Amino acid sequence: MSPVSGVFVWVDQFGGKALPAAWEAIGVGRGVADSLGVPLTALVFGQASNALAQQAIQYGADRALTCEDATLADYRLEPYAALLNKLVADHTPNVVLAGATSRGRELLAAAAADANAGLLPDVTELRAENGALIATHPVYAGKVLSTLSGAAGETQFATLRTRAFPLPAMNPARTGEITNVPPVLSADQITTRVESFEPAKNEVSLGDARIIVSGGRGVGGAEGFKPIRELADVLGAAVGASRATVDAGWIPYASQVGQTGRTVSPDLYIAVGISGAIQHQAGMRSAKVIVAINKDPDAPIFKLAQYGIVGDLFKVLPALTQAFREKLGK
Repeated sequence: MSPVSGVFVWVDQFGGKALPAAWEAIGVGRGVADSLGVPLTALVFGQASNALAQQAIQYGADRALTCEDATLADYRLEPYAALLNKLVADHTPNVVLAGATSRGRELLAAAAADANAGLLPDVTELRAENGALIATHPVYAGKVLSTLSGAAGETQFATLRTRAFPLPAMNPARTGEITNVPPVLSADQITTRVESFEPAKNEVSLGDARIIVSGGRGVGGAEGFKPIRELADVLGAAVGASRATVDAGWIPYASQVGQTGRTVSPDLYIAVGISGAIQHQAGMRSAKVIVAINKDPDAPIFKLAQYGIVGDLFKVLPALTQAFREKLGK
């Protein structure tokens, strides 16, 4: 095997559009590559690969490897992992990064296992020292930050918590080399297939949201999410929920934030009628600003929040929604 050299970043995309987590990963990859003195390469598989490769270069990549074969049109682990494994084997990069999306976590875990290498998962800080990755990974519901390190001299894999890192600035003047590579698996070698997609109902994705308004047991029932959705609509926010509301059937599991749901890092998290159990805090404590609305002044959520409102959410939320409508002109 040739000496390791270079940083790879896998660009997560859907329908020809990259996820913000992909550009966050490019930004982190740029810093790591500069520290190591090696080039940064974007890996773009699937639809509109060449166009996305151009964007990756404008966000900071030096070059891109693309594959727009029909077998990669929709994400499936088998063909994606086979291609990533071959590129890693052929180029032996120092580092392979991806956003910690559902696809990114699955793909890099498989690739790291195939390479007999370790994986630094869901990290919130990352740097390179003497050729090794040094990462920060929250544990114990985010109350403890552990430091993880990779092994210099071999390929190191890491996934980056979404919205834990800033988006890099785009420079339209940047140019770089784009190389198309062939797929590894043919259609008849792939045992899975994508039948169809069911689009979400015009809702902001929790993982990408800058603002999240979440409801807990205090909303009282499914109808209690109506004022939460109204505030979220005015703010352009995603709607989240505690496990108790999901278990009660008031809102789908896809909205759950917490240890057994989504881990989010928005700029603003508004917790409405949420007591703040440690399991919920595990999913949202890394939010930059937390606002709690609860009628119980002793609710644990107030210890975590920067701002708190003690009161009836069914009176507070409509007043907030109206104030934001006036302020934002909506």
